[in-house]
Amino acid sequence: MIEEIEGIIVSETDYGETSKILHLLTKKYGLIGVISKGCKKLKSDLRSVSSKLTYGKFNLFYKENKLSNLISCDVMDSFKNIMLDMEKISYASFLLELASQVAKQNMGNIVYDDLISALKKINEGFDPLVITNIVELKFLDLLGVMPFLDGCVVCKRKTGIATISSYRGGYLCQNHIGNEKIVDEQTIKLLRMFYYVDIDKISKLDIQDKIKYEINKFLDEYYDRYTGLYLKSKSFIKLIEG
Repeated sequence: MIEEIEGIIVSETDYGETSKILHLLTKKYGLIGVISKGCKKLKSDLRSVSSKLTYGKFNLFYKENKLSNLISCDVMDSFKNIMLDMEKISYASFLLELASQVAKQNMGNIVYDDLISALKKINEGFDPLVITNIVELKFLDLLGVMPFLDGCVVCKRKTGIATISSYRGGYLCQNHIGNEKIVDEQTIKLLRMFYYVDIDKISKLDIQDKIKYEINKFLDEYYDRYTGLYLKSKSFIKLIEG
């Protein structure tokens, strides 16, 4: 049947000389495969809407558990500010890759909603690293490997939290610190806030570079240790950030 489905293209693969297979993350069906026939032809109406980061309402000849066929797409947001900035593009690409991996394991709307909200905030000019870290933390919960942020991971004490450990899986209080590096108090506070914040409602981000570094370092180590995900786009971010 022909159906209008809201979604975003998270990746694309060439198919033959003139077509592409698009991997579409949708609000309704999760991750689906779509063939865009003839979209690589210069005069094709599908050419401009068959690339990664295209976000809109896709008119599809939908086939459950099979490749659907793209008929047309009404673009909802072109993310033009992202497309003009290499740093923003690199973070957006990482979020698309991450969301597609998480969606394979969790089909809920949360993945889609958080991804779109994050891309909109990056497009509006908010710090792409901070927005990305917020999404990364929220997705850890969906992956079933959320760090313990409700108190000390060892004794569950809620006061006297001194640092965060990727190795030990969460916050540590003063009584259970080993050789872990002590992080800033703001790092501890913001990490918990990142999990609970509604991305759509973010209106200001004013975070010191030191705090951003400590949060990002923790999340990088935690993902490496507990998720088993290897994302090529993350390596590119590290390369351009130096």
